[in-house]
Amino acid sequence: MRTSRPARRAFLVVHVVASASWLGLSLGLLALAIAAVTTQSAVTVETSVRAMKLFADWLLLPVAFATLFSGLVLSLGTPWGLARHRWVYTKFWLTLATTAATVLVLRPGLTSMVRDVAAGEPLSGSRGILMGPIVSLTAYVFMTVISVLKPWGLTRRGRRHRAAQRAAKPARRQGATV
Repeated sequence: MRTSRPARRAFLVVHVVASASWLGLSLGLLALAIAAVTTQSAVTVETSVRAMKLFADWLLLPVAFATLFSGLVLSLGTPWGLARHRWVYTKFWLTLATTAATVLVLRPGLTSMVRDVAAGEPLSGSRGILMGPIVSLTAYVFMTVISVLKPWGLTRRGRRHRAAQRAAKPARRQGATV
């Protein structure tokens, strides 16, 4: 399946914007988490945790799904392929894992923290509130780096595909000269 050049470029723009947004949101979550952990003000703690919950509920998931969907379309609709290059395959699995972590761990954890802090309890698990944004930010920076550098070469599937393409080229040329 190949996408047209205008469609490919549109999906690339969506993918880059969504990915950059996800990275920026993670940086914002880290700033809010640091504010919540380092302050002595209960109001600041509650405001920070509520803001993190708002970001996670209304921004992170749409951006995560936009990144995942546009990345899939780009990988399946271009010569890069989903499982031909190790860097693409790695990005796919990391994107899937971080999206799942957002849905299954981050959002429920923030819901619990908001409930506890709103009830007047002190912030519990300050390490946990920091680890989510730190891990996700590290993953997104890593994915950005491998998107730019494109390391590691082809997968086995990619090598087989390339060999099949090379084997088909001489056959086409011979058929054209006959």
